[in-house]
Amino acid sequence: MIYDVIIIGGGVTGCCIARTLSKYDLKICLLEKEAEIASGTTKANSGVIHAGYASPREYVKRHLCIKGNKLYTQAAEELNFPFERIGSFVVALEDNQIKQLEDDRKKGIEDGIPGLEVILDKNQIKQMEPNLTDEVVGVLHAPSAGLASPYELTFALAENAVMNGVKFFRNHEVVKIKHQDYTFTVRTYQGEFQGRNLINAAGLYAARISNMLGLDYFSIMPRKGEYILFDRNAIQLNKILFPIPTKVSKGILVCPTLHGNTFIGPNAQNITDREDISTTTAGLKEILEGGMKLVPNIPARSSIRNFAGLRAVPDTYDFIIDNTDVYGFINVAGILSPGLTATFAIAEKVIEFLELLGLELKVKEDYNPVRPKPERFKDFTKEELDKKIQEDPAWARIICRCETIPEKEIINAIHASVGANTIDGIKFRCRPGMGRCQGGFCRPRVIEILSRELNKPYEEITKRGEDTNVLVVKTKDLILKDVLRGASE
Repeated sequence: MIYDVIIIGGGVTGCCIARTLSKYDLKICLLEKEAEIASGTTKANSGVIHAGYASPREYVKRHLCIKGNKLYTQAAEELNFPFERIGSFVVALEDNQIKQLEDDRKKGIEDGIPGLEVILDKNQIKQMEPNLTDEVVGVLHAPSAGLASPYELTFALAENAVMNGVKFFRNHEVVKIKHQDYTFTVRTYQGEFQGRNLINAAGLYAARISNMLGLDYFSIMPRKGEYILFDRNAIQLNKILFPIPTKVSKGILVCPTLHGNTFIGPNAQNITDREDISTTTAGLKEILEGGMKLVPNIPARSSIRNFAGLRAVPDTYDFIIDNTDVYGFINVAGILSPGLTATFAIAEKVIEFLELLGLELKVKEDYNPVRPKPERFKDFTKEELDKKIQEDPAWARIICRCETIPEKEIINAIHASVGANTIDGIKFRCRPGMGRCQGGFCRPRVIEILSRELNKPYEEITKRGEDTNVLVVKTKDLILKDVLRGASE
């Protein structure tokens, strides 16, 4: 088969492009090198939907962020992923910082960002966010800012894309690309794929993919950001809290999540290793000190997890979305913050490039933009839950006590159209392992369910893919081996 479009990269950007293209009568496939989609930058993302005032006006990402923010309302209605506009504060702690807030507000209003206001009344500020430091002298309030679950969004995009005919291939790392006679031949370790158009949404590896076609006009630098996540209800915030930004980043924020937790971070450390997601004592100290400047009563002892994510920082410091000198090849690279906010606008931009290439975009008669909302134990009324349990007792078997996740939700996650096949895949789809005990109780049972549903031995169940096996061999086999060795001696 020759595809009309091949997409490389299964993060939120690649999956959003796939879903947007799925409305057209095209043959489309997506190749992801990991065992799960949303495994890279998307997974360890702050989840903030930015208002759009932070980036310089000359940057493409500013305009796509502002446009993308507005597209979230309809997207959330269609795709049924967690999303809420709670608003954000940029917090000034010194009088000389007020001018920057005023400048950002003025330019933001001119660029169409709704509701921006600078608030200098401390009583009003503290009423809106009681946990904020008493040192605050003013804030820039952006009511259009919000929160989304980046990985749940990505799963929703992928599932809706599959509903509309897109083919997903995971564990397919691209190793070679050839372009001849207006056709791309993309080779992975598992086979070859041919397509007329090729979209590079490979995140941290986008420059490597571009180089396979002889294009080396940009480079990607990994930038690590560390986070501290706090137990649910340890502290309740009303707003997303930013410090005054620096030239490098938007700074260390204090932010609620849609699931009741709070996190602080990220910091910004330029590194070379694209696989380094370790945390450091110095880094965690840095973000804790930064977070406490905004919220002094952060309950440090309520931390339940530290983690790090990598951002793909291009040498241009702006999104790279362009039609290249190789006909039919589109780079969608360097999608750093606010890439999550801009994702729907980025996908529309890619459509424009494909139209310029002459690709016929005819809307399918049976296109369905709606991805049904996943069934969740917590969403049911008592009467609905009683009925569900009568239909299937797996709804009554609670696997994760911290998050109240029944076996049925895990089974559903495994058998979804782009279903989970790893422990992390289950964790990010329906949250077992995200509570206070961080999988101490539920992980063995998750492994058991994965083994049963995928018809794989326990030893083949992995945390996140190749070389992350949790169990290596049965204990009794080791004991028997030792006994036999002793007998022979």
